Amino acid sequence: MVDDALARQFDVDSPGKAWVTDITSTRTQEGSAYLAVVIDLFSRRIIGWSMQSPQTTDVVLQALLMAVWCGKPKNAVLIHSDQGSQFPG
Repeated sequence: MVDDALARQFDVDSPGKAWVTDITSTRTQEGSAYLAVVIDLFSRRIIGWSMQSPQTTDVVLQALLMAVWCGKPKNAVLIHSDQGSQFPG
């Protein structure tokens, strides 16, 4: 288990400083689909997302890649997740 570096400080003073991630599932006619999102804590906007089936680490990695491409961070970004099984260690 990794320490909680964000320490529940969800208010940040500039974009690209801290991102939070989560994943959820939804039922479709073809089975379950899994949606991973990345939110910039400064703007509270979704900056990366991916939807796939089945649920794998790739759904999270694709959302993070989109966030890097869209968010264009200038410095290191703190990424906070619930550390579910899909999130890379």
